[in-house]
Amino acid sequence: MPSDSAKIHPVILCGGSGTRLWPRSRATKPKPFLPLVGDSTLFEATLGRCGDPGQFAGPVVVTGTAHLEHVMDQVGQDFGAQIIVEPSARNTAAAIALAALRLPGEAIMLVCPSDHHIGNAEAFCASAAKAASLADDGWLVSFGIEATAPETGFGYLERGAPIGDQGFRVARFVEKPDLERARQFLAHGGYAWNGGIFAFKVATFLDELGRHRPAILAAAHEAVAKGREEGAQFHPDAEAFARIESESVDYAVMENTDRAAMVPADMAWSDIGNWQALHAALDRDEDGNASRGDVELVDCRNVLVDSDGPHVSVIGLSDVIVVVDGDDILVTTADGAQKVGKLFRAANQ
Repeated sequence: MPSDSAKIHPVILCGGSGTRLWPRSRATKPKPFLPLVGDSTLFEATLGRCGDPGQFAGPVVVTGTAHLEHVMDQVGQDFGAQIIVEPSARNTAAAIALAALRLPGEAIMLVCPSDHHIGNAEAFCASAAKAASLADDGWLVSFGIEATAPETGFGYLERGAPIGDQGFRVARFVEKPDLERARQFLAHGGYAWNGGIFAFKVATFLDELGRHRPAILAAAHEAVAKGREEGAQFHPDAEAFARIESESVDYAVMENTDRAAMVPADMAWSDIGNWQALHAALDRDEDGNASRGDVELVDCRNVLVDSDGPHVSVIGLSDVIVVVDGDDILVTTADGAQKVGKLFRAANQ
């Protein structure tokens, strides 16, 4: 078995506001900590994908105080996890910087959101191995998720020149396109979704962060230097961390570096970004229906019903989503699922 220095170090980012899968997901318990696909929560499934001790070291989990209890309840004792507790939310560049500063400079980091579903764990591990190889050579690597539809809710990566047989340069990062551009990307074949999964050597990432966002790196250094350990938990200094500008790692580093690479990843990936995406990730019957709980469907097509208690009967409907959570009930068309976050915000103003 390889030493920890030769293994991939998973860095799992845990948080979220819980609005897009309301009413099941809420700010107090967002989607990473819910069993939305199968019996394990999305967070537990993320840990499990990175659980092979022959390939992965113990994970570094970065979370906020609001979700610390959920993390500690679900992380278990088998993974040897280090938990970094952010004193405030400062987006992914700062969260990844904290993790990098707690790892050896030669370590390979694999940054994973905790709220995604990956149906093919073997393909994920194979892509992780290729990404780690590129990262060891000084590349900052994105997973390029195979684009299977003209999605307008994702950023895209344009594939550039090959790098051996491991991956490709990133020719450019593309913001979320309109539908016509998304269709052009899909027809072109040289574009992939940017799934927010990254691999890089710690020293390379910190060098690039210092080059493009020196203020973020300096404040993160100070927050770690003045931080404190409490068992498996590490608490960065709150005052220093609060000075960090909130910015994603995409904007801060990946879109600025000249060392951006990608590995293709066809692994049945979904960000579970709304109820329609969850419906697509679930097992469905021959009419495209999926249900959980005490549910009866008659003459329905492409219907999702998720009830935590009351019996729900649906007759003769298509492309509809029904969710029952305690006293809250959501009924929406599949297309309307994109607007659930707005409904939640309006209800809580």
